[in-house]
Amino acid sequence: MTKTNKTLFPNRRSALIVALFATIVGTVADQASDKSKYHLFHPTPDRLLRDLSTDRPDLTESPYTVDAGHFQIETDFVNASFDHDKSGGGDVHSRSEAYGGINFKIGLLNQVDLQTVFNFHVIETSKDRITGIKNREQSFGDITTRLKINLWGNDQGRTALGIMPFVKYPLSASGVRNGKTEGGIILPFALDMGGGWGLGAQTEVDFVSDGAGGHDTEYFNTVTIGHDIIGNIAGYTEFAALLTPEDAIDWQGFWNVGFTYTINANTQLDCGCNFGVTDSAPDYNPFFGLSFRY
Repeated sequence: MTKTNKTLFPNRRSALIVALFATIVGTVADQASDKSKYHLFHPTPDRLLRDLSTDRPDLTESPYTVDAGHFQIETDFVNASFDHDKSGGGDVHSRSEAYGGINFKIGLLNQVDLQTVFNFHVIETSKDRITGIKNREQSFGDITTRLKINLWGNDQGRTALGIMPFVKYPLSASGVRNGKTEGGIILPFALDMGGGWGLGAQTEVDFVSDGAGGHDTEYFNTVTIGHDIIGNIAGYTEFAALLTPEDAIDWQGFWNVGFTYTINANTQLDCGCNFGVTDSAPDYNPFFGLSFRY
């Protein structure tokens, strides 16, 4: 009997220690996964931050939001678009340059962030090779506010979906601004396919000025596939399509490629180029930018 008791008591103590340890670990895990208590004025601790996710460099927006109480800046050092239009017997070369494009994000809640998008300096130039007429306009760009709400998958799971309504403010009209209120809604989706592969897609409905006091409806749809390449370098390829059925304007198709380089957990460089695959789309659109979180 004595021998049996000496054997049982250590086993019971071990079982109690294991059970207590499991309870503590489970409680910590639950607390770590429950981030709903954090907000703008009670920031998410650094140890609980999700991986850096940006809405650039591809045209497909991310469904993931900035963690509550944190800020993220995504900027274009330069973004240029070039087009040669020979439709209707014409011969017009045009170029658009945007410098200092900023998307400033604020994490309001665990699943909600607020974004302000603007360009510091935009230059629009065109030259008609037939008439010899040249035009050049430059100004501060438009300002847009976007609210991103993650519907699921922000912190766990292989899929994620978001909803993002936005509005562009009616700043005074200039050579690079139409001075009209415009807006829309975006539904971005993401899928982790494993093995370093990721898929993103979105559907977007825009309400844009028709120039006569009303608005046309445009539809913008994208799908992108990305993969880790080597070390901190990753790449993607993307297809995008813009349709404007009201005006019977030819749809615009784009094939896009780009790369990202992760400097650290909060900083990322990117570059790439979007190529028009239909006559109505700009010919090509190179860009180079940086994103960082704090």
